[in-house]
Amino acid sequence: MRVLIVSDAWLPQVNGVVTSLQALVGELRGLGHQVKLLSPQDFRSRPCPTYPEIPLVWDLWRVGPAIRDFQPDCVHLATEGPLGWAARRWLGKRGLAFSSAIHTRFPEYISSRWSWLPLRWGYAYLRAFHRPSRAVLVTTERLRQEFAGWGLQRLALWRKGVDTRLFHPLAPAPDTTQAVFLYVGRIAPEKNLEAFLALELPGEMQVVGDGPQRETLQARYPQVKFLGYRHGADLARAYQQASVLVFPSRTDTYGLVMLEALACGTPVAAFPVPGPLDVLQAGVNGVMAENLGEACLAALQLDRAHCAELATRESWRASALQFLAEQPLLDGELCRGSKVVASSG
Repeated sequence: MRVLIVSDAWLPQVNGVVTSLQALVGELRGLGHQVKLLSPQDFRSRPCPTYPEIPLVWDLWRVGPAIRDFQPDCVHLATEGPLGWAARRWLGKRGLAFSSAIHTRFPEYISSRWSWLPLRWGYAYLRAFHRPSRAVLVTTERLRQEFAGWGLQRLALWRKGVDTRLFHPLAPAPDTTQAVFLYVGRIAPEKNLEAFLALELPGEMQVVGDGPQRETLQARYPQVKFLGYRHGADLARAYQQASVLVFPSRTDTYGLVMLEALACGTPVAAFPVPGPLDVLQAGVNGVMAENLGEACLAALQLDRAHCAELATRESWRASALQFLAEQPLLDGELCRGSKVVASSG
């Protein structure tokens, strides 16, 4: 199989979308498929206003020829940005099938930055982009039902995984004499980070990541350690040495950082919202409460061994096979793992 993935999010960006796609590409190649990822690295781009870490491609006339030159068997549009739209138009003009995915709550993120924009406008944008897609992949059943309520169609499940070779418990167990409360992710308004930073917690508070709010929040909360980005073993070590991962976002579709922390034996404190509700088992590997401070303190009491054990059930190989099973081929068939079967529709 020749699999083409088109994404506006790719390295050197650091986020859940990039992590998911890196894992997917690796697993697909491990299964013997040829994979090409069209990303901003293949084109000319300019920084996104207000969020310079995100590149916006502008020489979009090159997208069609790039698709044609690769001669894919199937095409997946991972994002709803300029590259995704350009590929969508090129494929649509030729009547070619493709799948797409909703990785982020785009309407909620837009509303968090520009509160005067109605939420329904963001969902109208999502419906417009995904309408011709043969399969719109979402991470959880909860999201499938929610997005269906906003009028999105042909929604299919694509669960995410965790790399347990990298993320695993520390041996011996970390010193727990001083609590360490950790946040990992973008430092941006949609992540609701101040709900964590404003808490009065015992021990130390750490932030791993970067983003447009870092300078402001670092000045406002000098008692918090802002560590910047961490990758690979350094990121795993941050999880392993933390007492609790604090996940303050109310708008994430899933939250891969929770799976990574759990695989390292670190429990999670979060609000009881989609994402945490889909990843965590309350009172076992996480605590969810509207009072985030109370959730943080209660999470300190959870068994780290149980956290790691439950996380190992999620694999990227299973995730990749589920992805393949929903891919429409350009000739109107579906891929089922490494097999191809005729479509009934």
